[in-house]
Amino acid sequence: MEKEVVENLWNGNRDTQIQAAVELRKFTRKQRHNLAEHGVMVPLISMLHSQDYEAIEVSLSALLSLAFGSERNKSRIIKSGALPVLLSLLHCQSQTVVELTIATLLTISSCNANRVAIASSGAIQLLAQFLNNSTSSTQSQLDTVATLHNLSTCQEIITPFIVSSGVILSLLELIHTSEKSSTLVEKAIGLLEHIVSSSESALCEAASIGGAVRTLVETIEDGSFQSKEHAVGTLLLICQSCRDKYRGMILKEGVMPGLLQLSVDGTWRAKNLAKNLLLLLRDCSNYGSSSKQVNHGFIERIMEEIDDAEGEELAETTLRLVEEMVAKLSI
Repeated sequence: MEKEVVENLWNGNRDTQIQAAVELRKFTRKQRHNLAEHGVMVPLISMLHSQDYEAIEVSLSALLSLAFGSERNKSRIIKSGALPVLLSLLHCQSQTVVELTIATLLTISSCNANRVAIASSGAIQLLAQFLNNSTSSTQSQLDTVATLHNLSTCQEIITPFIVSSGVILSLLELIHTSEKSSTLVEKAIGLLEHIVSSSESALCEAASIGGAVRTLVETIEDGSFQSKEHAVGTLLLICQSCRDKYRGMILKEGVMPGLLQLSVDGTWRAKNLAKNLLLLLRDCSNYGSSSKQVNHGFIERIMEEIDDAEGEELAETTLRLVEEMVAKLSI
């Protein structure tokens, strides 16, 4: 059976090749390993060049089967010349083909040996553009974010490729336009925090984008527990990068209610990040000091005061409450 599949992939006609690719997916892991040893990646990748969507779909599915659980096969797919045609398929009119292509990129990007090659191919810019494509399914967006996360774990990729490719802007736009409590936003803002915490140029890029602070504040207010943690972490990094420049901007975006609430009922990490940001918003001299829990009654009173304030009074009220809050935190 294995020999027949190999023969049909290499020398069969269109229908025979498609059937062989379908059969391949039914094989055991050991059998798929043997097929890879016989070089079946080459005819499968050749099938991707056709204009036949059915052939492309079964070929992509077969490549995914071969790559599953095998770092060697993931590397073989790249070495067999798959990258250029995979990138071209991102422009395909078939949504199924596009989704399978992104799933394939996600799988092969999980192999550390492939990451620089993928980044150097121009894939990151295409993936960044794809994030906010109106025709993209949620699953393909999640796979795109996961692929970019895989690539961002390689430090030598972040500055020359990720920062320059528009990924940060695309992530912020995706977060801004999506449901803040969704898994998609959770993954996207997690990637954003990872990128800006790994590169000074990435941090500067994120901080300079108009609406970035507002988007982060909105996520602190309405995101999931994990999203709130990543949002406050990113906002803290921005404020730390230039307190004089960003302190007022952060306060004007109305961060206080969400930040105060987060300091009480956020995740363990979010609580610490929120309290550090509160200290930084008030006075550098107390930054980094230990702090205690604040009761819910105090939080509710502060929120009521902020809700009742308007215009210039809101800015004054916010600043006063920051100082009052931090004074309690620092006791």
